[in-house]
Amino acid sequence: MKQGIHPNYFKEATITCSCGAVLETGSTVETMHTEICSQCHPFYTGKKKFIDATGRVDRFKKLALKSEEKQASLLKEKKPRVKKEEKKSEK
Repeated sequence: MKQGIHPNYFKEATITCSCGAVLETGSTVETMHTEICSQCHPFYTGKKKFIDATGRVDRFKKLALKSEEKQASLLKEKKPRVKKEEKKSEK
């Protein structure tokens, strides 16, 4: 193997989950953070759990509500168009 091109390998790298679980493994990254692990994932635990990744659902709902309000205000402001009368040239 060539020297100096391979990343450093940490034999005691730690993975920390948002549920508080800490796993030790070997990796090229010394510390890692994850949102879900096998101790809190619904597939492994058999329990249903709502997982919202950093408030994305709330953000989407807020944007959707704002869009609906804007559409409603545009419909209220919209005035019927009046056809202009053509000017008849007198001869």
